[in-house]
Amino acid sequence: MKTSICLPLWLLLATTAWSADDWKLVWADEFNTNGPPNPANWTYERGFVRNRELQWYQPENAVCTNGLLVIEARRERKPNPNYSTKRPSWRANRQWIEYTSASLTTRRLHEFTYGKFEMRARIDTRSGSWPAFWTLGTTRGIRWPACGEVDIMEFYTGKVLANIGYGLDGEMHWSSIRKPVAELGGEAWSKQFHIWSMEWDAQKMDLRLDGQLMNHLELASADHADQGNPFHGPVYIILNQAIGGLSGGDPTPTAFPVRFEIDWVRVYQH
Repeated sequence: MKTSICLPLWLLLATTAWSADDWKLVWADEFNTNGPPNPANWTYERGFVRNRELQWYQPENAVCTNGLLVIEARRERKPNPNYSTKRPSWRANRQWIEYTSASLTTRRLHEFTYGKFEMRARIDTRSGSWPAFWTLGTTRGIRWPACGEVDIMEFYTGKVLANIGYGLDGEMHWSSIRKPVAELGGEAWSKQFHIWSMEWDAQKMDLRLDGQLMNHLELASADHADQGNPFHGPVYIILNQAIGGLSGGDPTPTAFPVRFEIDWVRVYQH
């Protein structure tokens, strides 16, 4: 007797990658010119930004060299120019900057709706390191978390993450997948370059690591999000190397610098 196996449509779609011929390169940075990153492609976040992270973001911690964009976190002490004893903000009540790093974005320069977003990079997986390759929505007037966040690559405390989040009832709603580096190959894996990608169209979103599916979202499941589904509008790209903070772990035992090395970032569309 024959047995028929019926797979859900989303699983069939999620496990069937587009062929290379289906994608057309529409934007890329190969980082082949030594010096500062191309200002036509990248802007910078500055100062203490989010998550009570320990690093002070500044442009000088990002440089292109030998075909790589190197975002370097350093342990260095200098005065916080925004320090104030009269303000309760965590950004202001730190008298000293103990770490510096960089965060680059394509905001207002290159924003995309749908496509395949890819990065080839090597990440530092030691204690306190928190690198990320992610996107945020840019729909006018809609702020985080309602704008939608996709962490194509995020790492902290021994795990690589692939996250999709949006605002729901005033709070962040997450689809989060975590893979221990020990399961991926441990120290040997960490020394290698890997490819992270997001394949995104009007129906679904797939996050992949070296071609293997990490996370999948049927976009219709976010139709009830605050201020509407955020995954049908333009997004911009962020590359950053954070240190410590709410999730990054303790950097004290780590010998610095900590480097996030990016070979290339590319965006394809159908």
